[in-house]
Amino acid sequence: MPVSYRLAAFYFAFFVWAGLMVAYFPAYLAARGLGAAQIAWVLALPQLARIVAPAAWGWIADRTGAQRAIVVFACLANVACFALLPQVPGFVAILWLIGVASVLSAAALPLVEAITLGALAGQAGRYGPIRMWGSIGFIAAVLAGGAWLDFQSVLTLPHGLLAFALATVAVALALPNRTAPAARGSIRVPLDPKMAALLGAGFCMAAAHGTFHTFYTLHLQRAGYSGWLIGFLWTLGVLAEIGIFLWLPAIFRRYALSQILMASAGLGVVRFLLIGWGVDSLALLLAAQLMHGITFGAFHAAAIAGVHRVFPPHAQARGQTLFSSVAYGAGGAAGALAAGWAWDASGPGVAFSLSSIAAMAGLLFAYSLKRAGL
Repeated sequence: MPVSYRLAAFYFAFFVWAGLMVAYFPAYLAARGLGAAQIAWVLALPQLARIVAPAAWGWIADRTGAQRAIVVFACLANVACFALLPQVPGFVAILWLIGVASVLSAAALPLVEAITLGALAGQAGRYGPIRMWGSIGFIAAVLAGGAWLDFQSVLTLPHGLLAFALATVAVALALPNRTAPAARGSIRVPLDPKMAALLGAGFCMAAAHGTFHTFYTLHLQRAGYSGWLIGFLWTLGVLAEIGIFLWLPAIFRRYALSQILMASAGLGVVRFLLIGWGVDSLALLLAAQLMHGITFGAFHAAAIAGVHRVFPPHAQARGQTLFSSVAYGAGGAAGALAAGWAWDASGPGVAFSLSSIAAMAGLLFAYSLKRAGL
């Protein structure tokens, strides 16, 4: 089987698993008897684990050259977690189980990003048609999972999570073994200005999406939108992401990575203002969701391609895992916390305005990358 098919299969299986987690795991925890504060703690653990754990696993991967083995181990940690989950009693046991699994599995996706970019041999534009299968898997999980739970108890959710965790293990075993030789001697990689600016842009853009990921559904519910329409708007954003991934080879041929990052951040400034202050207009919300393909999809693809370019060959795993830690770990957590504070203090308009300000900061970092020639 061509390596692109194997990589696409991993993204599909992984994001089916992730989609089930995002959409339905809170309901499962509630059905297990956890209160709102306890559910929040359980859901915060994977985010907190992403701040430190991926970079540590990336160091090990670069030191040993065992990227694939670590991905398989990470996926096996999820298998063990969801095999045990129905058996563990109470909040504390669930908290420990999810916490340990989150630390052990945090490197799976960023290491596969490193493997993917290495396998593409400099043709970063080919990343989009491979990565879009993750978005397709996410949509499939949300839609099929909802249909399944119309007929089955939410307490059956761990069975689905276990099945797709096992699928990720099976596909991970078929991934390329390594993208670069293990590092010899000193493996210290000082951050240069390009690396720092790229990490800064990633942090700001992940923080900018914090209000959206945390409060978008609640924002629309308060505005009176139906559950069906809210689901459609979420799906529209992921479909826009898939469209961008399909066109990514042409986009990468035509524009520099820094230009893509700047356009994504600039559109983020507009998008979050539209969501925050234009919630009463369905037309504006539709436009804002179509922008998701650029503010998230194009930005993510350009950013990981940038990581592949600015980090040396012996530090590719560390580069991708460090970006994951700084952006999706620290940036995502900071954005969610700031969103909660602003939402309680001043309401959704101000919370989404803070997201817009964070996107503007990301634009400034992206502009510095343009000046640096990325």
